[in-house]
Amino acid sequence: MARGGVRHALAIRELHVFYGASHALQGVNITLSEGVHAVLGRNGMGKTTLCNAIMGIKKASSGSIRFDGRELTTLPSHKIASMGVGYTPQGRRLWPSLTVDDHLRLCQRKGGAWTVDRVYAQFPRLAERRWNGGGQLSGGEQQMLALSRALLSDPDLLILDEPTEGLAPVIVDQVIDLMKTLAEEGGCAILLVEQNVRVATEVAEDVAIMVNGRVSDVLPAARLAGDRTLQQKLLGVGRVDESAPMDIAAGPGTAPGPPATKRGAASEMPGQDPITDLAVRTARRAGWAYVAPDRWRGTHWETNRIDGTVKPLVHLADPPRGDQSGAVLVAGTFDTKARELGYLRDRLRVDEVSARSVDLSTSGKPSAADVPPHMIAAYHPRGANAVFTGDRGTAVTAMTHAFERWIAAQDNIGGIISAAGSGGTSIAATAMRALPIGVPKVMVSTVASGDVGAYVGPSDMLMMHSVTDVAGINRISRKVLGNAAAAMAGMVRAARDDAPAGEAPLIGLTMFGVTTQSVTNVTERLGDRWEPLVFHATGTGGRSMEKLVDNGLISAALDLTTTEVCDLLMGGVFAATEDRFGAFIRTRIPWVGSVGATDMVNFGARGTVPGRYEDRLFYEHNREVTLMRTTVEESGRIGQFLVDRINRMDGPVRFLIPEGGVSALDAPGQPFDDPAAREALQGTIAESFVETANRRLIRVPYHINDPEFADAAISALSAIASDRRLETSRAAI
Repeated sequence: MARGGVRHALAIRELHVFYGASHALQGVNITLSEGVHAVLGRNGMGKTTLCNAIMGIKKASSGSIRFDGRELTTLPSHKIASMGVGYTPQGRRLWPSLTVDDHLRLCQRKGGAWTVDRVYAQFPRLAERRWNGGGQLSGGEQQMLALSRALLSDPDLLILDEPTEGLAPVIVDQVIDLMKTLAEEGGCAILLVEQNVRVATEVAEDVAIMVNGRVSDVLPAARLAGDRTLQQKLLGVGRVDESAPMDIAAGPGTAPGPPATKRGAASEMPGQDPITDLAVRTARRAGWAYVAPDRWRGTHWETNRIDGTVKPLVHLADPPRGDQSGAVLVAGTFDTKARELGYLRDRLRVDEVSARSVDLSTSGKPSAADVPPHMIAAYHPRGANAVFTGDRGTAVTAMTHAFERWIAAQDNIGGIISAAGSGGTSIAATAMRALPIGVPKVMVSTVASGDVGAYVGPSDMLMMHSVTDVAGINRISRKVLGNAAAAMAGMVRAARDDAPAGEAPLIGLTMFGVTTQSVTNVTERLGDRWEPLVFHATGTGGRSMEKLVDNGLISAALDLTTTEVCDLLMGGVFAATEDRFGAFIRTRIPWVGSVGATDMVNFGARGTVPGRYEDRLFYEHNREVTLMRTTVEESGRIGQFLVDRINRMDGPVRFLIPEGGVSALDAPGQPFDDPAAREALQGTIAESFVETANRRLIRVPYHINDPEFADAAISALSAIASDRRLETSRAAI
C-alpha cells in the first residue's frame, strides 16, 4: 500500500461468489478504512468464503474487491499478499513438520516493523517452544503462531478468520489485547471475522452482520454489545435458560421447542406458539414424539430461514432400540459407507452381539442410523450448525470434536468399531482414544498400513488394513470386514474383570535403554506388593501410562525416566505433550519421580538431526537412533518445566535427584558426563521446588543406575504407600 495517501482502504462492492449452483456470497458490500471492522455471523453464512475471495483463494463470479484503489479479483493470492494483505485462516493451517522458528523466519519481511524478536517478545510462549514443530503445539500456541506469521509480512490489512475459535479464555483475552494494540498503533487495519459477539464488539468500531451470504446490517459495535435482544434478532443467539446450551433460535420472540424422543408417548402441549406447533407437526411426521417438559435437557433446534420450518437437532432422552446394555457402536459416515458399516452391524448381530449404528456424516443427508448425525453434531460447543458448514475440512474437524464429547457422555459402551478412509478414520479414532483402556476398539481403515501413531496414540485400538478401499462389499472386503466383526464379537464376549479380588495393585514405571538397570533394580525390590507395568519413555509410553492413571487402573507411579520432556522442549522425536504429568495432578495418586535420561534429546539417524544442532555433542546409539547431549541452558529449561509441573501435584509426591548422574551415558568417563549441565538441571529444580507436607525433594548421592538409588526410590514409595488415598485407589482397582 502506498504510504502517502489514504491508508487501509478496503472496498468490496456487490460481491457474488458461487460454489457450483450454490450462491455463497450474494451482493456483499463492505468498506474498511482503518481500525477494526468485524463481520459477525453463524457458521455457513459465508464469512470464510468472503475471506477466501479477498485473498484470491476463491474467485469471485462478479463484483469488485479493491485494496488501496487496486482491484484484487484478477490477482493471484501471492500478489495480494505481497501488496500488504495478511491472512490468518480458520484452522491455522500450519506446517506440522516445521518448527515455530522455521515458520516465523520463512514469513519475515526484511525491514518490516514486525521481526521474529518482536514476535517472541509479544508471545513469550512461542519463544519457549521455538524448536517445536507446528504439530506439537497446543491450540492456543498454534493460533499465536498463525497470527505471528501474518504479522511478519508487515501487513497494512490483516484478515483474521475466527482467530479465537477453540481457545482458552486467557488466550482469547491475549488475542483481544493484541488486536486493540494494533488498532491503536495504526500499523494496520483489521477485518475480523467472528462468531463470538464479545470478542467482535470489544475490539471493533463497526460490526457487519452476515446472514445467508448477505450483509444484512452494519451498526456500531457498542450498540450491539449492550443489546441482547438485538443480538438475538440479528444473529439468532442467546440463552432461553441457564441450564440449557446455547440454542439456535427459531426467530425473534420465539422460544425453542422441547426435546423429542423416538417412538415415545406423545405429550400434548396446549397453548404453543405457531412456530412451536409447526415443530410438533414436523417432528411427528418424522416419527418423533415429545417428552414431557420436566425431562427437557437442553435441546437444540434448527430453523430454515427461507421457509421457516423448524426441526429438532438433538434429543437427550433418546432410548435405544431394544436392550442396548453394553452395545457395540458401529460408527462411521453412513452417507458414503452405509453398506460396509451395515455389514459390520449385521455380522455382529449374527454373533448375538448387541450393535447400535452411529452416523458421523457431515453432508446433512437424511439418516436411518440408530443415532443420526444431528444428534452427534449437537454435542459441539456451538451446536450442530458448527458441524454442517458445507466445507468438508471444517465440518470433519467439528464432527470429530462433537463425537468425542458425545462418546464421553455415554454409559456402558460395549465396544466401538468403524470402517473408513482417512477422514472417517480421523473422526472415529479420536473418540476411540478417549475411551478407557480395555473397551474393545476396532478401526478398519485404508491408512492402517502406514504410520498409525497419530490415530492410535496411547490407546489399545486395533487397526486393520482394509486392503481395498472402503467402497462396497466384495469378496475381499467381505472377508476383512467379517474378520473385524468377529474380532470385536470375541473381545466383547471375553470382556471381564482382569483384576481378581486381592490381586496386587498396579504401579507404573518409566524406562529408557540408559535407565534399564535402575528400573530393573527397582522392580526386583517391589516384591509381591505391587504388579509393575513398565512403559518405554518414547512419548507414547508416557501418554499410555497416564491414560491408565486417568482411567483409574494404576494406583501409584515410579516415574523415574522423564526424558520425554527433553524432546518436547528441544524438538526431539520422542516428545511428551504439554500434559505430561497431568494425570498425576488430576488424580493425586502417589508419585515418585526422577530425572532419568534428561541428559539427552532423541533423534533418528544422524542425517535427520536438524541443522541448527550441527555443532553439538552426539552419541549414535545405533544406525537409527542418535542422542544429543543437553547443554547447560537446556538443562535449566528442562528442570524448570519439571518443577513447574511437580509443584502442581497435591497428592503424595517424592522427587529424587541422583547426584551421581541421570543415565548410563552421564557418568564419569562416559560420553555425556557434564557436571555443569547436571548442576544446572538439579539446581533449577532445587531452587524452585515448593515443599509441602505431601511433596518432598530428596537428593540421592548416587548414580541413577546404582542399587542405592533403587533403595531410595523404594523407601520413598513406602513412605507414601500408607497414605489413605492409596488404600482407596487400591480398593477401587
